[in-house]
This record gives sequence, structure tokens and C-alpha cells, in this order.
Amino acid sequence: MGSIAAESTTVESTDGVKLHTRLFKASDPAPDNLALVLVLVHPYSVLGGFQGLLRGIATGLAERGYHAITFDMRGAGRSTGRASLTGFSEVNDVMAVCKWVTDTLTPSGIVLVGSSAGAPIAGSAADKINEVVAYVSIGYPFGMTASILFGRHHQNILKSEKPKLFIMGTRDGFTSVKQLENKLKSSKGRTETQLIDGVGHFQMEGPAFDNQMVGFIVDFIKSLPQKKVGESGL
Repeated sequence: MGSIAAESTTVESTDGVKLHTRLFKASDPAPDNLALVLVLVHPYSVLGGFQGLLRGIATGLAERGYHAITFDMRGAGRSTGRASLTGFSEVNDVMAVCKWVTDTLTPSGIVLVGSSAGAPIAGSAADKINEVVAYVSIGYPFGMTASILFGRHHQNILKSEKPKLFIMGTRDGFTSVKQLENKLKSSKGRTETQLIDGVGHFQMEGPAFDNQMVGFIVDFIKSLPQKKVGESGL
């Protein structure tokens, strides 16, 4: 990975916050679900999360033929504003970036990819955006402690009928495999999981697993029904 150059732009959120955004353009667009664009949502800003953590995955997706977007949520990186503790203000940032994607790139659909705390934030945005056709979570913090901050996000993605993929390491320190399985029992629509044996939460976020994340995401995209994508409301 690394041959893809990112184009930078600024997207304004609903309340005037300016979001530093990068577009990783596919050099050779994939023939399947050609016009799908992936919007990646980074880990918890309060603990230092920013879009650079997703550069490897975005680059890998672009190399596999998919346009990918990363951005700094409010208060992170080069974006203005202040990060919130629970991530609800950041849902507006996801919506603003997806609107920019829709207006600028005219995709057939958008796939949201949230990493760590970015997963509940992206999950709460999924059904608010007509153009979103699917959702991918990398290390969703479903566990008891994390739920103090993010528990009110859970039902927003679990009740969504849109296809969902949950990726997690079996040694995730925030969510046990049993907690994940119990949560997903109430998930509506198509719901899939990919468990990485013996891997922890922050370990999975590292660059050593970028290629594996890209592989899971691309396989998931390829499995999405073409007709459903075309009927996403665009």
C-alpha cells in the first residue's frame, strides 16, 4: 500500500464546523458495484483518534478499485470545533461528509466504515442518510464500560435493515465475543461477523491488519446485491 495520492478538501458540517477531508481516488475502478464510495469514520477523538489512523485502509480500498474518504471529525486533526464525549455531535459530521460525497462524486451508494468509537457514530448516521447502502464496524465498543459513553448509539444500527458487517478481535478489551453475539441477536436485516483470533482492540487498529481489513470490506462489498445498490434512492 502507499501508491495512492490523497486529495484534500474542507467540508462544512451542519453547525459550521469545518472538517478536513481526504479523498483517496481509485486508480482503476472496480467493475463490481462500480460507483460505491466508502466513507471511513476514525476512532475516538477524545483519546487522540484522527483520520490518519485510517489512511492505510483507505489506500488499500483505492488500490482495490474503490474511492475512499477519510476525515477529521470535529476537534480532531485539522478540523475546527470541539469533540463531544458521546459522539452524537459527530454524527452530524458523518452526515455532512456523506452529503459532500453525494453532491461531488454522485455515487450509486455509500458504505460507512467505522473504527472503534467511529463505529457507533457511523452506526447512528446510517439510517439518516438515504445514500448509505451498507455498514462496516471495526471493533464496535459494545462492552459494559464503553456503553456508558456509547450505549445510546447501539439501537440505531441494530434496528437498521441495511446490510452490516462487524469485524472484531477475539481478545478485544472493550467487547467480548459473547457480548458481541448477544448484541447482534437483536440486529435487523443481514448481519455478518468476522472474528480475528487472538487479536486485541488496539492491535487490530494498527497498520499490520490494514490489508486484512481491506480484504474483509471488499469481500463484503462484492456480496452486496447490485439491484439493491441501484435502488438506494440516488
